[in-house]
Amino acid sequence: MRPQTFGDVTIHRILEIEGPFTRPDAVFPNATPKALEPDMHWLINHAICADTGKLILPIQSYVVQTPDHTILIDTCVGCGKTDDFPDWNNRDDDTWLRNLRAAGFAVEDIDFVFCTHLHSDHTGWNTRLLDGRWVPTFPNAKYILSRVEVANAEAKGSNTYKQNVAPILEAGQAQLVETDFALNDMIHLSPTPGHTAGHVCVHIHSNGHHGVMIGDAMHSPIQLAHPDWSMIFDDDMELAAKTRQSLLDSLCETKTMVFTAHLPSPSAGRVTAHPDRPFDFKYVEKD
Repeated sequence: MRPQTFGDVTIHRILEIEGPFTRPDAVFPNATPKALEPDMHWLINHAICADTGKLILPIQSYVVQTPDHTILIDTCVGCGKTDDFPDWNNRDDDTWLRNLRAAGFAVEDIDFVFCTHLHSDHTGWNTRLLDGRWVPTFPNAKYILSRVEVANAEAKGSNTYKQNVAPILEAGQAQLVETDFALNDMIHLSPTPGHTAGHVCVHIHSNGHHGVMIGDAMHSPIQLAHPDWSMIFDDDMELAAKTRQSLLDSLCETKTMVFTAHLPSPSAGRVTAHPDRPFDFKYVEKD
């Protein structure tokens, strides 16, 4: 995706990984081959890899440049982290960091890090290993974290919390906020619970334009046809479905640019109506 500019804001996508992830029915309980059959004509090579039958899924971040700040939204998987997913465990691939530099940013340039939620594929580059300790990757940044989300993650006490979140708190670089926090008149959060208790979307406003980073409120184009289908990774699958339906309803046929975490490249576009399913997604042009 080329950098997207609207108003006084420019948004860069920073990709870490993209490729076949897992079979749809392994993560969407409702996505049996029979249930998906009516949609396969548009899902193949759009959301599902024809060769493997697996979901096409990127892991990525966005850098938002405003006249006053450089803001990073989510931080992918990172390196050296302990993770339940074998492909994400103890990675030594610094593709994300190199892609950040290629987009013209050093870690010192980041003023704020917003995490839509605190799962491992959205917080990994929050920290990096230095002299045997996890330290904040972005030394000049304030990390904006949902207070509810931090409490929820702390209670679970996962390796992700210990490696990606606790060091930020210990370094004094975290700012714990409510799920409707506003940084200024350009950037604000909205609560979108379900995937996690404190999941948020990040909204960007500039000169009458609107963009929104939806994190894991939606994971796959499959959910354009079946917004009621939730992933096994959703903490509250019923609430996640209600949140997703409401979010898609609010975005459909508007001019809002939607920046997704996991829809295949180019990952950004607008939610539209479709005659044969509840929603469609009009992607921006690919590079």
